[in-house]
This record gives sequence, C-alpha cells and structure tokens, in this order.
Amino acid sequence: MTDATHTGTIDWDRFWAEAGDDDRAGATPSDHHATDVVARFLDATGVPDAFADVGCGTGRVAFDVAERHPGTTVVGYDVAERHPGTTVVGYDAGQSVLAENRDRARDEGIENLAFEHAVLPEFDPDREFDVVFSYFTLCYVADVERALENLYEAVAPGGYLVFNYQNRLARAHWQRMADDPETYLDEDSAFDPDRFEERFRLLLDGENLLSYDRIYDTLGTWPQSVWSVVERPDTRWAWRHHPLVYVPKSLP
Repeated sequence: MTDATHTGTIDWDRFWAEAGDDDRAGATPSDHHATDVVARFLDATGVPDAFADVGCGTGRVAFDVAERHPGTTVVGYDVAERHPGTTVVGYDAGQSVLAENRDRARDEGIENLAFEHAVLPEFDPDREFDVVFSYFTLCYVADVERALENLYEAVAPGGYLVFNYQNRLARAHWQRMADDPETYLDEDSAFDPDRFEERFRLLLDGENLLSYDRIYDTLGTWPQSVWSVVERPDTRWAWRHHPLVYVPKSLP
C-alpha cells in the first residue's frame, strides 16, 4: 500500500487501473487467504464496533465483514455519523480501486461500508478502530516500524492490530523465486517474473523484515499468533514465512 513512499516498488493507482485478473489475484491474497480467518477471529474475540482494513485492494475482507455484521459500520469519516454502529473502513493507496469499491458498495446497497485513501507509513484516520487489519501490505513499505506505530495508534483500547509480515525465512524463499523464475514464476504464478524483483525489492533487500522481537521493540507489546485464537488451516500461506499475528492494546 504505497506509491510515493518508495520509488522502487509499485504505483498502486496505475497498477489497479491497468491490472488484469491475474494481477488482481496476485495483489489481493487476502481474498483467498484471510477472509475466513478474519471472520473466525472476530467470532472468537467479539464483533467490533469499528473495523479498518488498511491496504484493502479490491476490498474482499472489508465487504465480508460489512455483510456479516450489518450492525458494524464500515465507513469513512463523512458517513460515520449517518450510520452509527460497527464501522468498517477500507483504506488503500490506489484511487482507482477505491472508486471501484465505492461503486460496488453503492450498487449492492451496503450502507455500513466506505473506502478512503491512505498511504503507509503515514496513517492518521483521526479516529480509532476496535480492529485494524492489514494483510500482505507491509512488504511494500520502507519505514515498516513507523507504519506499525501509526497502525497501532489507530487501535482503540481493548482492541487489536491484526497483520501478517515477512521474516528472514520469507526473504530467503522469495530470493529463490527471484533467482530461479523459470521454476517459481511460470505461467501459473500470480506474479510477473519481469517485474518480480522490482516489486519486492524492499523485501529482497531485507529493509522491512520483521520478527516478534522487532514488533515488541516497536510497539511495546508482544504480538501473538492468530492461530492461538483460531484453528490454523493446512495451506502454504499459513507457513512460518509470513506469520499472521495480532497485537492487543490494553485498556487504560
């Protein structure tokens, strides 16, 4: 979820405006990997009054939360007062995909959902959310610690920051992909082999890798595995290369 924060990665507005089906699938892994997990996490921890999906892309998770919990409002600032209840807001750097999401929400009559523009590491929504969710987004952000701080600042006391991150194992695996594109980035891959290294330069260079210790040092609270709350699926994306964690925020 970045455009101007690092020139070596993607202009997300242009990406979404030009993306075909394969590109969209590769840019929205939460569509396939996290939607059900988020639903089960909310079932286990409680339906939030406000939910934010930062780096939402096509908005699959945000739409799902809004539809499952119509009392939860998924909205932006301008409509929050008109739809009290659970607020669900999708944030992204790509204006074109945000416009698509707004059109879809309007066409489907989903009144508790809105989409707003935001670019990490800056994130200052001027409100708090019970759950702030961000999936496969931090790998595109150079100043990952500041992004974490701003995301966590938007979490209401008693709430959770839920996100996945890339660690040193992920870096090694993705370097193998970059070194051997014929094996890993064939026609069935979701990624363009010609732009793979450019797209994931920050990750390959190790600039934004995270660990439990680094998250704790940044936020002052230990992350916890989402799989301690919900059953871990037996799928590749749930490997330890890309941990999915939540960081609770204590009540005052």
